[in-house]
Amino acid sequence: MMRMNRAVVAFLAFATGAAIPMCVQAGSAETYRQLNLFGDVYERVKSDYVDEVTDEKLVEAAINGMLASLDPHSSYMNAKAFGDMQVQTRGEFGGLGIEVTMENGFVKVVTPIDETPASRAGLKTGDYIVSLDGKDVLGLTLQEAVEKMRGPVDSKIVISVKREGIAKPFDLTLTRAVIKIRAVRSRREGDVIYVRVTQFNEQVDAGVKKAIADLSKEIGPDKVKGVVLDLRNNPGGLLDQAIAISDEFLDRGEIVSTRGRKPDDVSRYSATQGDLMAGKPVVVLINGGSASASEIVAGALQDHKRALIMGTRSFGKGSVQTIIPLPNQGALRLTTARYYTPSGRSIQAKGIEPDKQVLQPLPDGAKPEDVPQMRSEADLPNHLQGDSEGNGAGGATEAPRSAEEIPEDRAKDVQLDQALAQIATLKVVDGKIAN
Repeated sequence: MMRMNRAVVAFLAFATGAAIPMCVQAGSAETYRQLNLFGDVYERVKSDYVDEVTDEKLVEAAINGMLASLDPHSSYMNAKAFGDMQVQTRGEFGGLGIEVTMENGFVKVVTPIDETPASRAGLKTGDYIVSLDGKDVLGLTLQEAVEKMRGPVDSKIVISVKREGIAKPFDLTLTRAVIKIRAVRSRREGDVIYVRVTQFNEQVDAGVKKAIADLSKEIGPDKVKGVVLDLRNNPGGLLDQAIAISDEFLDRGEIVSTRGRKPDDVSRYSATQGDLMAGKPVVVLINGGSASASEIVAGALQDHKRALIMGTRSFGKGSVQTIIPLPNQGALRLTTARYYTPSGRSIQAKGIEPDKQVLQPLPDGAKPEDVPQMRSEADLPNHLQGDSEGNGAGGATEAPRSAEEIPEDRAKDVQLDQALAQIATLKVVDGKIAN
C-alpha cells in the first residue's frame, strides 16, 4: 500500500498541483485497488522501460488516455494548449487555418477556414492529414499534431494528405500565417440580407448585428425582405454566442437548456425582447458540417418557428464541454451536459433535420455512390449516447447528411438560391413562420 500511495500521490500532485481529492481519500476498497494497479504500472514503466520517460510525459499520457475513453470531446490541455485555445476563441491565432479532429489515428479536416493558408492550398472537408514534414501523424495525439502544425509566421510545413477518390497521398506545402478569423461575412442578395457565420467566437454577435444594420441601411429598412443565415460547415464554438445570435431573432421563450448528470443539474437560457429583423422572414442554411453552437441556433429558431431550416441534416454534437482551469496553468475540457432544444429534443448523435431538404448538385459526371457521406457524431468512437439511440426511436439514418462543400462559384450554390427564393414566399405572423 505504501508503494501505491507514493506513486498515486506523485501522479495526482504532479497532474493537478493539489492534494488527493477527498472523494479518493474516502474511497472504497475497489477505488484503492485500482489506484494501486495504476501505481504498480507507473513505477514499472519508470524503472524498466527501455528509454527514460519523464513524469510529465507519463502523466499527460495517462490523463489523455482516461479522457479519450469517455467521449471524443473530453481532453486535457497543458498550459500552452490552454493558452492557444483562449487566443483562438478571441478570433486571432497563428497557424494554418484548419478546424480538425482525430479519426482512426489520423488528423481529419473538419473544415478549412476561409482566406487562410489551408483554404488557399486547396484542403477540403474530409481530407486526412497523414504526415507532417515527412513524419507520420499516426501515434500522435490531436494536440500534438496541432502543435506541430503551428509555428513561426512565414515558416513552411509540408503536409501529406489522403483524399477519398485519390489512390495515393499527396503533399502540400503551406506557409504559416497569423490567422485572423473573420467569423461573419455578409452581402446583399437583391433585397435579402445574406449573413454567413463560419464559427462562434467572441466576435460573432457584434458582427451579425453590424452586418444586418449596415445592409438594412444600404437596401432600405422598408425594402428588406428577410435574412438568410448561413451556418453550413460551421463547427460551433462558444455557447454564449449561440444564445446571443438566437436571441437576436426571438422576442421570448427558451433558447436552449443543458442537462447534466444529476436530475437538478439543469440550466435554461431564454430570449429577451427585441427582434433584429423586426419579424421579417429568416431562413437558416445547415449541412453535415454544422455542429454544436450552429445546431443550438438552428434548433431554437426551428422550434419557435421563427425560421425555416433548409439544407441537409446537421452533425449531431449535442454535448456541453466545460473548461476547468487547473493549478498547473493547464485545463480540463470535460463533457458535463447535453443540449436540448426548446421543445426538449436532444441534438446529441442525431442533429437537426431541416424543414426543407436541399442537396447541392453532384459534380459533373459523378454518381451518388461516388460522393462520400459526411461522418457524424454518431460515427465517432466512444460518442456520448443520444436519447434516440438503441430505443427504436430513430437516429443517424433518418435523413441524408451531405458532405458537399459550399461552391466557390456563387452561381452554383443551389442551396442559397433556394433559400433566397423561399424568403419571398414566407409569411411571419406573431413572430412565427406561417404554414
